[in-house]
Amino acid sequence: MKKKLSLLLLGLTTALMIGCGAKAESTGKQINSADDLEGAKIGVQLGTIGDIYVSDMEGDEAGTTVERYNKITDAVQALRQGKIDCVIVDEQPAIATTKDEKNLEILEEPFELEEYAICIAKDNNELLEKVNGALAELKEEGVIDQINANYIGDDTKGTCPYVSPEGIEYTGTLVVATNAAFPPYEYYEESKPVGIDMELIKAVGDKIGLQVKIEDIEFDSIINAVDSHKADVGIAGMTMTEERLKSINFSDPYTTSKQVIIVNNGAGAGNSLGFVDNFKRNFVDDNRWNYLFKGLINTLIIALCAVVAGVIIGFLVAIVRVTYDKTGSMVFLNAICKLYLTIIRGTPMMIQLLIIYYVVFKAVNVPKILVAIIAFAINSGAYVAEIMRGGIMSIDGGQMEAGRSLGLDYKQTMTSIILPQAVKNVLPALGNEFISLIKETSICGYIGLMDLTRGGDIIRSITYEAFLPLIAVALIYLIIVQVLNMGVGKLEKSLRKSEQ
Repeated sequence: MKKKLSLLLLGLTTALMIGCGAKAESTGKQINSADDLEGAKIGVQLGTIGDIYVSDMEGDEAGTTVERYNKITDAVQALRQGKIDCVIVDEQPAIATTKDEKNLEILEEPFELEEYAICIAKDNNELLEKVNGALAELKEEGVIDQINANYIGDDTKGTCPYVSPEGIEYTGTLVVATNAAFPPYEYYEESKPVGIDMELIKAVGDKIGLQVKIEDIEFDSIINAVDSHKADVGIAGMTMTEERLKSINFSDPYTTSKQVIIVNNGAGAGNSLGFVDNFKRNFVDDNRWNYLFKGLINTLIIALCAVVAGVIIGFLVAIVRVTYDKTGSMVFLNAICKLYLTIIRGTPMMIQLLIIYYVVFKAVNVPKILVAIIAFAINSGAYVAEIMRGGIMSIDGGQMEAGRSLGLDYKQTMTSIILPQAVKNVLPALGNEFISLIKETSICGYIGLMDLTRGGDIIRSITYEAFLPLIAVALIYLIIVQVLNMGVGKLEKSLRKSEQ
């Protein structure tokens, strides 16, 4: 059986650290400017320009270390808890994430200047020209300034949203990859990705006659998604660099930003909301509980479909393996099955999911939920196969001999005598496999699929609060697992009674 660290333990441990005050893990170094970064523990979002800039400093003689997080909110949370000395991030997201945080401040001196652009696949020059033409028109018409003012203007914020002109005839869809955890450029509001980049790409789509479809994925997966044509363009406060240009093309810049340094000044505790108000902010306001509900539905669909398909795959593989062991036939099929088991059981589930999504289905537009079902079914099938094979091999050899002595052939003996007993013996183990599979679906967010864990991540990216969303996700998983454990327990009792 697969061994996986319990998600509940992880969630409760995190909660304990947040609620009780985790022991500081930073160097304690005072950061007043970029010159003080040597020897510090620096937090960045994985794959961002800040990550690229500080990578050259990592491992220097001063002992500079870099902590990389999937979301900037996680890095800021670590800074708040004293786990790191500072966070390097784009200016506007820094302003958004430190709002109302009394103990966090942004240093006046910028770390680096940068320009944002839209990434497009290298073999899609036609789209690149259209996007550049649209950006030039939007800049000339003042639309880009209007969009910026709607989100970051002191007096104009929220007063001048972009509205699509009337009479546009869309000729297709523009699939856009983003990471909606980077306010004010992209974030969630009322269950929809909004922000500067979201309005800008909508305006670009209107100019070129394409209806925009947003795909929210991890930031470090955006370039892969565009390069593999899972998305047409990527926009997420992304800076053009020489390294990125090796894999992807970029449009003309549409805005200028700067990297800044966030530090913890220890001035206050930050969030002073009571439990009830905090609960309301995380789950009630804007119906944010919907993120968990939608994620839970997808989690259950993936798990149920994958376990059924996995049992079928595992059953067939087990039959081939047992037949070879007992009769020496099916040599070629047995070799294929052994190779399948070796690869699937020897590689991480997350890597398999990414390979199936970005490599196997690179040129095929398959719904993400179907990709997840296929990936988890293939993975589960390998473990089910070994469970079934063990169950079949545990049946006394005399059973087969007795069946053959009654005039039954090998196939009849296997289906009528051996398999019913084997299935009965392994049902509890199959139930445990289903429990493991449900918890493993928590990695679906890596391909931008809304599962239960990603629902909690979205809430965290909106509220900058880790405790309640993580605990809520952990408790939901716990309830599901406990219900399944009860079912497996009752099944085991009924099996024992039938044997008496």
